[in-house]
Amino acid sequence: MNPDNTMTNSLLSNAKLPLFSQIKPEHVEPAITQLLDEARAVVEQQLLTNTEYTWENLIEPLENAEDRLNKAWSPVSHLNSVVNSDELRAAYNACLPKLSAYATEMGQNEQLFKAYQSIAKSDEFATLDAAQHKIIHNALRDFKLSGVDLDNEKKQRYKEISQQLSSLCSKYEENLLDATHAWTKHFSNVLDLAGLPESALAQARQTAESQGKDGWMITLQFPSYHAVMTYADDGALRREHYEAFSTRASDQGPQAGQWDNSLIMEQILALRHEKAQLLNFNNYAELSLATKMANKPDDVMHFLEDLADRSWRHARKDLAELRDFAQQHYGISDLQSWDLGYYSEKMRQHYYQLSQEEVKAYFPITRVLPGLFAIVDKLYGLSISGIDDFDSWHPDVRFFQICDEAGQLRGQFYTDLYARPKKRGGAWMDDCVGRKKTDDTIQTPVAYLTCNFTPPTGNDPALLTHDEVITLFHEFGHGLHHMLTKVDHLGVSGINGVEWDAVELPSQFMENWCWEQDALALISGHYKTGETLPDALFNKMLAAKNFQAGMIMVRQLEFSLFDFRIHQDYDSEKGSRIYEILEQVRAQVAVVQPPKFNRFAHSFSHIFAGGYAAGYYSYKWAEVLSSDAFSLFEEKGIFDRETGKAFLTNILEQGGSQDAMDLFVKFRGRKPTIDALLRHNGIT
Repeated sequence: MNPDNTMTNSLLSNAKLPLFSQIKPEHVEPAITQLLDEARAVVEQQLLTNTEYTWENLIEPLENAEDRLNKAWSPVSHLNSVVNSDELRAAYNACLPKLSAYATEMGQNEQLFKAYQSIAKSDEFATLDAAQHKIIHNALRDFKLSGVDLDNEKKQRYKEISQQLSSLCSKYEENLLDATHAWTKHFSNVLDLAGLPESALAQARQTAESQGKDGWMITLQFPSYHAVMTYADDGALRREHYEAFSTRASDQGPQAGQWDNSLIMEQILALRHEKAQLLNFNNYAELSLATKMANKPDDVMHFLEDLADRSWRHARKDLAELRDFAQQHYGISDLQSWDLGYYSEKMRQHYYQLSQEEVKAYFPITRVLPGLFAIVDKLYGLSISGIDDFDSWHPDVRFFQICDEAGQLRGQFYTDLYARPKKRGGAWMDDCVGRKKTDDTIQTPVAYLTCNFTPPTGNDPALLTHDEVITLFHEFGHGLHHMLTKVDHLGVSGINGVEWDAVELPSQFMENWCWEQDALALISGHYKTGETLPDALFNKMLAAKNFQAGMIMVRQLEFSLFDFRIHQDYDSEKGSRIYEILEQVRAQVAVVQPPKFNRFAHSFSHIFAGGYAAGYYSYKWAEVLSSDAFSLFEEKGIFDRETGKAFLTNILEQGGSQDAMDLFVKFRGRKPTIDALLRHNGIT
């Protein structure tokens, strides 16, 4: 290690937490290059100096080297998502091929593969614990999936494909970010925004001020877009905003061709298919399932189509009722895509006297966050407290720690909750530091919890819609899975090594408390008076809970089927046929057909830039698990400590140390059934 580099490069400091304020773009490539070289040297040294391989002389040193690499790359990747800049973007992209090359080299290292095989066959193997067994079995599987058995020419091609995919997925995300932030619309007359509630207008004024303008400004950041789609009386404005949003990074709309992801998507699907075939899979969907709970593509397709069959009539009824309402009350006979949110909100208010704006007033972040922490304490006996002295990347960021009843530190997490320019859209939890045992201590797991809620305006706290409350609980569920693990080996601690179609279980599980009155009493309070959510308003929310549940269900199934089919049905001669397949899926399950200019796939970053390729079905798959898991709390009591402890010890603390289905059965006493999911969605 170069001592001068360590002194000046914050990414090489070995600090327990990232030194965000000291990370400079020029630090990134030298640090990652050095840490990759060190990891390679560790592998070479251990393979060279040992003839019999053990956990201690091979796997543990390699895990430690890769942990140092991960702890440097994690804050870089995170900053690239939340405070994106040209310089950071360039540094981030310069490292992607290096990281990809390293991963491929390790995965294709035949000597390393044989060393792992020898440990699996050794007498020592029987003395290792279940987590160590799982790490070794996963590694042997992953060597195969990295092409360790391929000839040299195919190995080289695999490496090229992996590097190209890494670069293309990053470019897809960049195009989407740039297109999202390039479009704004300025208003000097507030009457042009008639219908928007005060909170949305205040945010639009704040946005305009941040651009040095008077008046109001709307953007394609989701809180702004959602407000216009839900409340703007001007149908022409809704259409304009809808078109700008639904054509981002495409060949259509106001920015047509400027940040167009069309060719990138084509290339990504072609390369994924080629990679799958190199590894003797028929298609990428098969390759994707090699690390998931579902056994084969037919299982996934049957699951999705069965759910669609159960939901489609319900969805068609939802749409017919909306059309009747719009015709009867507003004289609108031809509902367009940009009308659905607006008239759905009118219908919700009409039938349930439920205004989302009224609900928001009871969910200030100043009540929701402490209330969430109180719920976690009731369930698992955990106390969460803020830490004021920490290094940050933005003034909005807060930092917390979790301790158990014995006072043991279990985890720490950052929250970055509000939308802003140069920040990727959506909500996510990510791994900052993973739990592992070192010589003398336990490395504390640390998580990032990132959302894009409407920021506070003036002196008022941020007010969350109930959907945003659900999003916060969802991401916190992921965070608990990462932070509460008691597994001491990094490869399967927290979310590591968990089958991808089970990883949404703890997150969707947490959402259920957002609908329970005893829990709502903890997370709600009017931002002006402190009054808890009134029973009358809660009853309206409950009555409206499954409002348009059928339409929402088939929309998610549309995403899932589309994702799975473009990977399963890819044909090298015909190309990706992205929108052809999307139209087929919509003909099968959708009740609403969007306009021809809609380019939904061009911004579907979950599957083109995230980890959900041929895996978006995981949300529904895991929802079966989470609904069934929560049904035990419905039987025993939503704060039943014994049931909470069972979920903590059987699911959250186990990480990826055992198969997800085995862990579920240990908690629930049986395999999951779909009944609770359908009941919770009001679909029978």
